[in-house]
Formats: sequence, C-alpha cells, structure tokens
Amino acid sequence: MRPPLRIAVVGLGVISRFYLAALRDAPDLRLVAVCDGDPGKAFAQDVPGYTDHVRLLEEERPDAVIVTVPNDVHHRVCADALEREVAVCVEKPLALTAGEGAELEALAERRDVPLFTAFHRRHNAAVERLARDCAGAAVAEVTVRYFERIEEHAGPDGWYLDARRCGGGCVADNGPNAFDLVRLLAGPAETVSARIERDAAGTDRRADIGLRAGPARARVLLDWSYPGERKDVDVVLDDGRVLHADMLDGHPGFKDSLWHEYVGVLRAFVQCVRGRVEYDGGLAALRFVEDAYRLEHA
Repeated sequence: MRPPLRIAVVGLGVISRFYLAALRDAPDLRLVAVCDGDPGKAFAQDVPGYTDHVRLLEEERPDAVIVTVPNDVHHRVCADALEREVAVCVEKPLALTAGEGAELEALAERRDVPLFTAFHRRHNAAVERLARDCAGAAVAEVTVRYFERIEEHAGPDGWYLDARRCGGGCVADNGPNAFDLVRLLAGPAETVSARIERDAAGTDRRADIGLRAGPARARVLLDWSYPGERKDVDVVLDDGRVLHADMLDGHPGFKDSLWHEYVGVLRAFVQCVRGRVEYDGGLAALRFVEDAYRLEHA
C-alpha cells in the first residue's frame, strides 16, 4: 500500500474550510502545511504555517498542493509549484485568462506534473445520479441554473467583488462551474450567444449564455443578485425524457452541499496524481468565459 500524498493548502479563505474538512478523512492524503498572507490564519492550524508559499514549497517539499488563493494569484502560485514538480489542485478558474491557463498547462506538460482544476459541482450527489441516468442516451438540451447572492457567498473574501482580481463578475466566477456541467452531460461545448446584465459599476450580475454541444443545445443561466440560492440542472433527452438534478436537495443549510462535493474533488485529484487521469476542463472553462464576454457585444 502506497503512503499518503503529502499535501499543503495555499490560501485559507472561505473555500479552504471545505478542503481542510475533507482532508481530515482522506486516507490517501496527509496535510503537512498551510499558507496564507494573514499570519492569524496561517498559524492557527495544527500543522506548520507559512505566509510565503515559495518558502513552504522549498522547506516542506510536499507531493501536492491545493491552491485556493484569489483568482489573480492562481497563475503565480501554480507556476511556482509546477516548476518544483509539485502536483497542483487549483480552485476554478485555473487562471484569470485563457492565455495564462495555456501557459500553466504547457508548464505542467513540460514538467510532467499533474495540473487539476477543481469543479466541485460535478461531484454533487444529485449531479452524479443525473450523469448516470444520462449515460448512453442522446442529449437534446441542457439547462444549468446557478443563482446566489454573491455578497453572502464571498463573506470576508472581498476580492470576489473586484472584477480585476476575480476576472469579471458572475460569468467569470460561477460560469466555469456551470459550463463544466454542460461538458459533463453533453460533451465539448461551444459558446454561441451571451446576454449579460451589468450593475452601475460595470460588473456582470446576470447572464444568459447559449451553447452548442454537438447536436445538443445548452443554456447557462447565472445570477449574482438572487434572493437566496438555486443550483440545478435540467436535461432533455432525444427520447423525450426530462431529467432534473437539484444540487441543494438534502442540503438545506447555506453551502451545506459543498462538504460532500469537496470529498469528491480530493478523491478525483488523488486519481489524477496516482493514475494520471486527465481532465482538460480548466482551460476550456476559461475560453468559455472569454467567449461569453466577447459575444456580449456581438
């Protein structure tokens, strides 16, 4: 039996708690260090803490790293890890731009190191059931709804609301997860239309994005100003059946579904590292975001 992978977490914002909880029960992973620019967070864990991720990489020499820093720092932290041949699990989006994402993928290929983008919604129990029900059937249409009030989601992580750091608004933030579900259920998809509503500051708060996945049609509906939360998927099959997955079903508390989804993320990451199972969704999702913003003005 192989020993657990020695893993570090870089970035201790609002999402990190789901990773840390999943790591406690992950038999194939052992947390060896954490890092955050805030010393109060970095030194509050039961493992060595750092405020400099490069120092962590050099001193701890982990097998893998989970990157949950703000989006505008993804490229630098991921590149520093890959250069040292440390496997990377990075929160979506992979980077701020498709150009940055392509650089990271090229670096991972040169170094022969796994680079894994975490799309936690594909590990939701309702989505997994839906994917099984769709297996082998021809999909005619997919609709993904991703509605929330971003201020509630972001909490103290104010960078979500800074388009320069986030990469945009709802399209850049929620769009990759929704797009990944289209890919999961219907295959590779091309963005064909985008209607986007922006607030007075110019940040996109709502979007209606059309896609084609082979013969199937798809629609991604996003809302950053929704009073509450709604995350669900509808699939129409060629034979007329209509299937539905409510990602929040059975998880009434705010963000409750994420606890089990990140268990799935880590399981998939281990498979990626141990068996070199590949999934190229990180770069495809960045291209989706850029295409949606481009088509907004088409």
